[in-house]
Amino acid sequence: MKRAFFFPAVASLLLTACVSSPSTTPRETEIKPAQLGLGTMPAPAIPQGWWTGFGDPQLDGLIAKMLSDNPTLAGALARMRSAQSQLSSARADSYPQLTLDGQEQRERFSKSFIIPPPYGGKTEWMGTLEANLSWNIDFWGRQSAIIAKARSGAKAAALDAAAARLALSGTFAQAYVGLVRAYILSDIAADTLKQREHVLALTNSLVKSGLENVSSQDEAKALIAQAQENLTQANAAREIFVHQIAAFTGQGAEAYATIARPQINLDAVLPQPDSLPADLLARRPDVMAAQERVSAAMSGREAAHAAFYPNINLATFAGFQAIGLASMFTGNALTYGIGPAIHLPIFDAGKLRAEYAGATADLDEAVADYNATVLAAVRQTADALTQIQATQKERGEQNAAIASAMRSLKLAETRYRTGLSNELEVLIAQTILLQAEQQQASIETDAATQRVTLLLALGGDFDPAHPAPKQIRSATQDSAP
Repeated sequence: MKRAFFFPAVASLLLTACVSSPSTTPRETEIKPAQLGLGTMPAPAIPQGWWTGFGDPQLDGLIAKMLSDNPTLAGALARMRSAQSQLSSARADSYPQLTLDGQEQRERFSKSFIIPPPYGGKTEWMGTLEANLSWNIDFWGRQSAIIAKARSGAKAAALDAAAARLALSGTFAQAYVGLVRAYILSDIAADTLKQREHVLALTNSLVKSGLENVSSQDEAKALIAQAQENLTQANAAREIFVHQIAAFTGQGAEAYATIARPQINLDAVLPQPDSLPADLLARRPDVMAAQERVSAAMSGREAAHAAFYPNINLATFAGFQAIGLASMFTGNALTYGIGPAIHLPIFDAGKLRAEYAGATADLDEAVADYNATVLAAVRQTADALTQIQATQKERGEQNAAIASAMRSLKLAETRYRTGLSNELEVLIAQTILLQAEQQQASIETDAATQRVTLLLALGGDFDPAHPAPKQIRSATQDSAP
């Protein structure tokens, strides 16, 4: 009866002797989807390898190479594998741990100590060989919370890798469209140079006929030099895009000559909604990663709270201990033992309270980061929709401007050829057409870039069911070691 009373009393004493946990509470709350003004319809499905819709085999090959060789993506995948190893390590701590320890050393035993003759005062071999088994009995759920934190961290890292893959593929496609724009602007600069050379030839003819003065020739030559400078700058901008694309694919200068002029369809139709989709948050890996970090922080807070309670381990050992090699593995040298070990925090100068307050602050930070990511996702999608709608209107207006500028230039050239106007009128008409063509190139490439931007804002071809890239998907499976 006394023994039956003793153990509950000891347990009660252990609990009351613990450092009391503080009443620290989180301050931040997650934004709810209903607060975001999302629409009622889901976003259209975006196929894997969406960039193939541009119809450019070179683009397809370069993106494939980038996804296998890009250093930024490789770093994201390495961080994912590191997080996965931390999860495996946390899981391993919840299982019994078995070790085998052995030692043999030559030792002189004190004649005035606890070892009696004939060994006291002599030098002999002393050896031990023990198998040790320990098991952390997770009464308060601390180890389970640590595992849950590591699991959420591993999922967040896998989602980061998926977000990096998505961002890189989209950024690369936008850079490729930039290369298209650079080629178009280079063509416009080359055409401008030809037109101004044509004006110089026409001016020379008019000077010979006495219809123009010599100063017109100098003006025409100066404009040719200006056009040559513009062409040089346009070609340099094109080469810079080539360098950027090569770096994306993990290549250096040896790849520059292999990147040909893009054959991209700028008007390629990519799936896009007309308004903010209802399922926006569930499609974006960065939002899901931020949510997993909230879960990890919650588990970390639970683990910090459980640290206020006793930590109980079960330990056992079995082996041999002997003085002298001859008796090492005899029955008399056998030793073993078993029993619990209890770690009880009683006074720690506020360390556990500080760690719990820090874990609560980590949770607030994770929630704040999640809210910022959600708001950024909504803003990016809304911005992309607005830009696409505005660009569609600009394209129609710019097409009309191009047609008007071409008619004006033809009329100016006819009047100049027949002596009804001077060179200045032709140059003004050329400048207007050049600016209109440059603006048209910008609008057309901007439209393609904006469609890619919207696709990225929607989560691209990310599949929530398989958040990790296929080459390392097996590393994200939640399997025991």
